[in-house]
Amino acid sequence: MSFYPEKISEKFHAPKNIGKAACANAVGTSATFICGAILRLTLQIETNTKEILDARFQTNGCGFLIASADALTEKIIGKRLVELHGLDKQTLQTEIESELGTFENHRHCLDLTFDALQNSFADFRVSQIEEFAGEKALICTCFGVSEETIEHLIKEKSLETVEEVTNGCNAGGGCGSCQPLIQEIIDTVWREKI
Repeated sequence: MSFYPEKISEKFHAPKNIGKAACANAVGTSATFICGAILRLTLQIETNTKEILDARFQTNGCGFLIASADALTEKIIGKRLVELHGLDKQTLQTEIESELGTFENHRHCLDLTFDALQNSFADFRVSQIEEFAGEKALICTCFGVSEETIEHLIKEKSLETVEEVTNGCNAGGGCGSCQPLIQEIIDTVWREKI
């Protein structure tokens, strides 16, 4: 008889994505005082398409944390960051619990997993900002899209909405905080055309 529920035990005894991503360009760490566990998530994200090519984790945590982290990495490998837009803590926890069962006394394991994921995305955004070089402002830090690129796309394709710009270059498709700036650029470009 296992100490853990069956599905948790399966993940605990045979995690698929434990270790470090070989060419990681995004690292997120989180810890909890509840049990003293630490979770480190490493991602390899393709810089042009923003596809998560690999996701691995390291932890000193229990079977619930290992199962949660392994389920998360399986869910995000092969996804583009734009596909994960709007992924909130509750949605992620619900998806993991529907796969593995209820984390009744181990909610902090799910919280830790989500926090490490958010921290890895933040680390990737910082690296994108640091690599940016150009005369115009960087508007979308999630996807490294400059004001110049957005202006050119709007003019070239006669784009009129933020959604059209997002479809054209991914800007605004990550965290969404740049969408008001994109709308302002659209308005400015169209005012100049009149």
